[in-house]
Amino acid sequence: MTTGAILAGGRSTRFGDADKAVAELAGVPMIRRVADRLAGADDPVPPGADRAAGGDPVVDELVVNCRPDQREAIAEALAGFPLPVRWALDDEPDLGPLAGIRNACRAATDPYAVVVACDMPFVDPGFLDHLREAAADAEAAVPRLEDRWYQTTQAAYATGPAAAACDRALNRGERKVLALVDRVDEVVVGDEAIRSLTTERTFTNVNTREERDDAERAIAAAVDAE
Repeated sequence: MTTGAILAGGRSTRFGDADKAVAELAGVPMIRRVADRLAGADDPVPPGADRAAGGDPVVDELVVNCRPDQREAIAEALAGFPLPVRWALDDEPDLGPLAGIRNACRAATDPYAVVVACDMPFVDPGFLDHLREAAADAEAAVPRLEDRWYQTTQAAYATGPAAAACDRALNRGERKVLALVDRVDEVVVGDEAIRSLTTERTFTNVNTREERDDAERAIAAAVDAE
């Protein structure tokens, strides 16, 4: 049993005066595209197109981490979502993804959660399933492309240990999400394994309107190719 946790509490400062979590991406709110890929209900867009569009869900519930003022708009974006939705509201906003992961793990009812940022509309559900399996004998499975940062906002975490590790870091005044990786027994999924399972696009962030336009073109090309 696995919870899907979507982090949406950021301020979207690079996106302009709109909340990118609910900004439309090819006619669908961005957070809904991420959620639908976890549920197997998105458009057939690579990577993992078949599973994203018609496969079984890779999670059995969804937890949404956001600020209280975002909840109404996100709930509207997720209306009719086929899995149970739970909320992990930031009682103290603007502490960053470390607090978001903690709050999502606290709200999850399953022993493990796959965490995804709301601005990753090409997340590969099959890759998330692999991360969940890789974390089974540890407290986290975190991808790392060669010579790059750990992909902490597309990773699998044991919910209890991860929440506790985030608490310890935050109580020490640390806000960098890497503080979580330093405090859990993690499995690192390296570059070779990543590229054997999916493509780098699974980690693509949509931070600006220009990047949203690029993502829309990629979605349109994939849909037109069907």
